[in-house]
Amino acid sequence: MTKDRSLVRASDIGAWAFCNRAWWLAHVQHAEHENPAALSLGDDLHAAHGQAVTQADRLQRVGLLLLAAGVILAGLLVLIWLYT
Repeated sequence: MTKDRSLVRASDIGAWAFCNRAWWLAHVQHAEHENPAALSLGDDLHAAHGQAVTQADRLQRVGLLLLAAGVILAGLLVLIWLYT
């Protein structure tokens, strides 16, 4: 995946603010990182975290749907109880 350089990313701003020389070496000079295994691990951890957040969002939506269904069912049961 190629990076769209027309966008300024928050991570780029953070990297530049932390060490503008390191940012310049990585993004302008395309210098290799001294610990590529750590970068790879960080990418993997970020991907796993993103999947966990997506799963949590799905579960929250399912929970809200079940709650709404329960409230509707309880309302119907109350109406049935009142009119019988």
